[in-house]
Amino acid sequence: MANTPQAKKRIRRNEKRAEINGARMSRIRNFLKKVEVAIEGGDKDGAQSALKSAQPELARGVARGVLHKNTAARKMSRLSKRVGAL
Repeated sequence: MANTPQAKKRIRRNEKRAEINGARMSRIRNFLKKVEVAIEGGDKDGAQSALKSAQPELARGVARGVLHKNTAARKMSRLSKRVGAL
């Protein structure tokens, strides 16, 4: 258990940050899911537009520190490849 005021403050801060970062990751996952659903449905135009809107979300996740840049690049590459194959 935290004894010092600093440790107590860090616990409070970490809880807030975890909530915010969880919301950010959830938002990113929702955008990626839209692309996945469009790909599964065979809707090339829908998949392309969903991919176009997912790209800035992934970049924002990298900028905010919730995603590693290589993870975002890998996800974008794989999605782009699948959309192109439609």
